[in-house]
Amino acid sequence: MLSNEEFLLWCKRLSLAPAAQEAIARIRSAGPARRVGGGRENVSGRYPSRKMGVTIQFESHRVELAFVYEMEHDPDVLEYYDQAPAIPLEYESGNGRHLAVMHTPDYFVIHKGCAGWQECKHEQDLKKLAEKSPNRYSREGDGWRCPPGASHAEQFGFYYRLRSSAEIDWTLQRNLQYLEDYWRFEADVAPAIRERIRAEVAAAPGLLLSDLFHRTKDTASRDDVHRLIAKGDVFVDLRAAGLMETEKVGVFPNRETAVAYGCVEDARCRGARFVRFTAGASIMWDGRVSTIVNSGEKTVTLLGDDRALTEIPVETFEMLVKNGRIAGAQPKLAPGSPRSELLSAASEEDLKVANRRFEVVRQRLTGERPLEAAPVPERTLRLWVSNYKQAQEQYGSGYLGLIPKSSQRGNRGSKLPDQSRALLKQFVEEDYETLKQKSRFATWAMLQRACEEKGTVIPSYVTFCRAVRQRPVFENVLKRRGRRAAYTHEPFYWQLDPTTPRHGDRPFEIGHIDHTELDVELVCSGTGRVLGRHG
Repeated sequence: MLSNEEFLLWCKRLSLAPAAQEAIARIRSAGPARRVGGGRENVSGRYPSRKMGVTIQFESHRVELAFVYEMEHDPDVLEYYDQAPAIPLEYESGNGRHLAVMHTPDYFVIHKGCAGWQECKHEQDLKKLAEKSPNRYSREGDGWRCPPGASHAEQFGFYYRLRSSAEIDWTLQRNLQYLEDYWRFEADVAPAIRERIRAEVAAAPGLLLSDLFHRTKDTASRDDVHRLIAKGDVFVDLRAAGLMETEKVGVFPNRETAVAYGCVEDARCRGARFVRFTAGASIMWDGRVSTIVNSGEKTVTLLGDDRALTEIPVETFEMLVKNGRIAGAQPKLAPGSPRSELLSAASEEDLKVANRRFEVVRQRLTGERPLEAAPVPERTLRLWVSNYKQAQEQYGSGYLGLIPKSSQRGNRGSKLPDQSRALLKQFVEEDYETLKQKSRFATWAMLQRACEEKGTVIPSYVTFCRAVRQRPVFENVLKRRGRRAAYTHEPFYWQLDPTTPRHGDRPFEIGHIDHTELDVELVCSGTGRVLGRHG
């Protein structure tokens, strides 16, 4: 939840009118206006919200609870309140009578950039209500709209949204409920295990969850992987496939990388419309990649991923290609390819910028109206489009041309002479990393004096501190504070071989004793006298 200071800053950032601020403040402090109840076809209940710190009421476990799960785990939602105070609605009934009713919406939701009321209904109920009260419930595109609710919300700068059960993404719901225990009962993953999992994902973005389980089976459990997914240390698109279907779930280092790879693959798939009717060509049919192993006069033989052969009449194959159900498939980004290297070299911030540019360029190329209040300057947009088209010709994906090359700007090489760099390394390793534990400034002062005597350029104090930070932590602590202090920084051994220090060849051959004094007090069972703390 937002604190009072954070709420005021949010109101100021959105430039809300005093009436709007007062309306939200009243909702935040009022509590639920009524208690919900179940019925013959719905089950009501309360959801213990970690985001809100209270229980949230839902009137239907198949409709409202699904939207509660979404709001609970949507990073754009800051707060949400159930059964907010009633609001007035004025509209004409089906027979032309003027009606004025007090309506209690299901939820009031505060987002990062807006706020408003939400009413959740089953799709079939909305169809019936639209026939009975067409001026209150009306179809708008693929969704629904409540004109009197929207009219009331507009006076505050809010929204009023009718949410239908048809909007529910049940794949997302399955995954949210699957990960619920990992969110609710947080348990830390050992740093070594976390880094091993993250290293595997970083080495192969989009790695299937089943392959990740296989590669880390000796060091990490499936619970460890699921905990990292729940905490966001690795990213999985929870809308793409169920986490239980491990062979369909791709794992990425972060959200921006997943979006970037999706843009690259999507651009390449759009260009793979034509099918090479020759042996060895790859095709995409119903989400599966197959290889043409034989193209005869009457039949085409396909080899699937499961190594099964399928024969299709040539006429049927050509008809599927013509209808777009079969398309040419290109292999996924291979490690070491130019496309893969460009993506792997980009930071998370670079990909975030590229994702925004891609959306703007896509709107320009498709003729869509930009949604941003402050559009991109025309000259900048022309440059982005030009870079996109050049990358499309060079790499087969225009997205790669939108990645900023910040790391290549300027002179990144060291400007220090070789003699200065040698002295810097010498003083870090032989003067700073000693048991005397001299301060950085003291060692830098000695380095400054040595450089003056030799007549060479003096490294700045910032450069010296950077050189210290780049040194291995284990070696630094070992030389300054000793082996016992450096033990916790010792590199982890992923496997044991003849040259690796062993912990014994049989169970309990070598034991490690912890001498930490326990927080326990002993009491004599006979006299009741407190005997005190004992180690």
